[in-house]
Amino acid sequence: MTLPSYSIPWSPSNGPEATGARCALCSQPSHPIARLTEAGADAHALLALARTRAPDRATGPAREVLRQILVQQFIVDEHGRLRPLADKDGFPPGARQIRSPYDLDTRFALRGNTRWSGYLLHVTETCDSDRPNVITDVATTVPTRDTAALPGIHTRLNKRCLLPAEHLLDGGYLSVALLDHADRTYGVTLIGPVKASGQWQHKEQTGFAHDDFTIDFANRQVTCPRDQATKSWVEAPAQAPYIAARFRPRHCDPCPARSSCARGRAARTVYFLPQQLHELQARNRADQQDPAWRRLYAMRSGVEGTIAELALGHRARRCHYHGLPKTHVQHVLTAIAVNIERLTEQDPQNATHRPRRPTAFQQYLVSHGFPRPLWWRQGK
Repeated sequence: MTLPSYSIPWSPSNGPEATGARCALCSQPSHPIARLTEAGADAHALLALARTRAPDRATGPAREVLRQILVQQFIVDEHGRLRPLADKDGFPPGARQIRSPYDLDTRFALRGNTRWSGYLLHVTETCDSDRPNVITDVATTVPTRDTAALPGIHTRLNKRCLLPAEHLLDGGYLSVALLDHADRTYGVTLIGPVKASGQWQHKEQTGFAHDDFTIDFANRQVTCPRDQATKSWVEAPAQAPYIAARFRPRHCDPCPARSSCARGRAARTVYFLPQQLHELQARNRADQQDPAWRRLYAMRSGVEGTIAELALGHRARRCHYHGLPKTHVQHVLTAIAVNIERLTEQDPQNATHRPRRPTAFQQYLVSHGFPRPLWWRQGK
């Protein structure tokens, strides 16, 4: 069985379907800084009054949330006045910053040109050609790297005895460490492109890239294309699991090809993984040039249809509920509904049932463009 996985940005509903009354500034408020400052001062006074009037309840959940929002969004300046945070003050990390007092679990996320406050929905489905594609796992997480969701997906599939032999993945889910971990732990082969090097030589397709250097793990030495060998081999814990091999200035400074290798005054430093992971990474990149690998990876080309089916057909990007647990329940129920729809569209083998022909009234409605109830569309 082959499974592809992919992620869908999810945001809580901000329209009339949302539960509870929302309080927010208009899209273009007049004097926004003054309004925010006034709101912060009111919240600060409310907390101070709560501590004075009811000190035994000063640590309630609602007051704690209000305190955290004040700490994350406001600051007391040198004159002792409360004001909104500016860019120069620095904002808390996005993974900890509360984005909405109505849903405390949501976090801000940025993917390319897409910005949202909410969650990520990770979907795994089968893609075998001889059977219907069904969703086997859904994971609702706060916005984070897709690689962080993959171990949990494999753990749940393993408990359900649904682990595939090959798992087709978008490049965001893949890393060399996960390739090795999935193979050793579950015997699952991950199929997908490992992230390319971020060095300028690779981006500009010029100069001496990482693959142009020869790594001798036995002698702990790296040789450059100009036959200069390193004497430095550093395995610092701060840069684990990567190993650093540094060339000396006496090797790089007089080299006529220095401009194609290193920029700036520093000599070239080559970073690479331990031998087992390094060979696995090289094998993965070589496989991507194989037509058979490309045909296999092309099986996940239909995931956009499932994304549209969930996001548009079943409105998986919107929810009536607040909080990560309830949102996950909706995503699970939505996946069940999608599976039921797909399975009911499959005729059983040797089936004798044939749907009846549309009635004259149904044909009249179709010919004149009138809408028909859902149960009439199948000719039943």
